[in-house]
Amino acid sequence: MNVFVTGGTGFVGAHLVKALRARGDSVTALVRRPALAAQLGWGPEVRLVRGDLDDEHALRDGCTGAELVFHVAGKIVARSAAEFMATNRDGTANVLEAARDAGVRRFVHISSLAVAGPTTPGHPIDEARPPAPVTQYGRSKLAAEVLVRAMPMEWTIVRPPVVYGEWDRGTLTVFRLARRGLVPVFGDGSQELSVIHAEDLARALIAVAVSKATAGRVYFATHPEPITSRAFVRRIGQAVGTTPRIIPMPPLVVRGVLWVTGTLAHMAGRTTLLSADKGNEYLAPAWTCLGDALTRDTGWRAEIELETGLRRAANWYREVGWL
Repeated sequence: MNVFVTGGTGFVGAHLVKALRARGDSVTALVRRPALAAQLGWGPEVRLVRGDLDDEHALRDGCTGAELVFHVAGKIVARSAAEFMATNRDGTANVLEAARDAGVRRFVHISSLAVAGPTTPGHPIDEARPPAPVTQYGRSKLAAEVLVRAMPMEWTIVRPPVVYGEWDRGTLTVFRLARRGLVPVFGDGSQELSVIHAEDLARALIAVAVSKATAGRVYFATHPEPITSRAFVRRIGQAVGTTPRIIPMPPLVVRGVLWVTGTLAHMAGRTTLLSADKGNEYLAPAWTCLGDALTRDTGWRAEIELETGLRRAANWYREVGWL
């Protein structure tokens, strides 16, 4: 296939481009910094289009001749709700318009479990659950989904939970803390999480893209076994060869720290994942989902067990000097 990928040099996008190349697909990637493509080992077989989600010319260039678009790019941190919307909603609108005008056959939108909202322990949600985002990020991704559903082309939306693996800077902090032997967790560590390795997620995205049965549908892509935040930290400790001490942080303390950190970042004009808005996410009792519908419609299943995936990530972090 001829494929256009936005956010190709990001964490998930890099794994997706690698998987597409392995299939022999012709890949065009939207990148803001072409130098990152060289660091990822991309050769001339991946065509680079320099630009961002506000660049109409770049988006139209990337979509020209494409049969399939994977929209991966987006903001996970921003200084305001308006900034989230400008990228995650309005940027998606720009990609959709370019794809529509170019006659793209299928549009695969990478969304987030944040759109669905949290749940309670022992009750993972499925796609029938109405959206209930609790953060600015989640609301901006929901706004993007609304636009995708309204477009006159085949589309599929995939909502991953926590994604980890090589090239990820999101969980890197936990790996570094675990290596040092001391890791704070929000709440008492009993929060339940669904997780997926980025390589498994890339395979899921391709699986929905090549199946007729997935057109016009929303899916969760996840490993079937949830894990608590405390157990997740312990598994990371095993991956880096330590037994870290886990420090529970009471909700009142968490919200205070997040408010102070977020306020200081805002005053400095910076973005941070540690903001008051994220408190509703960090302190929710569970973020778990079911991937049964995706398996039913495509045959896809997560193949990478958590221990294997975390060990691979830890080894890669060491090799590149991140850990």
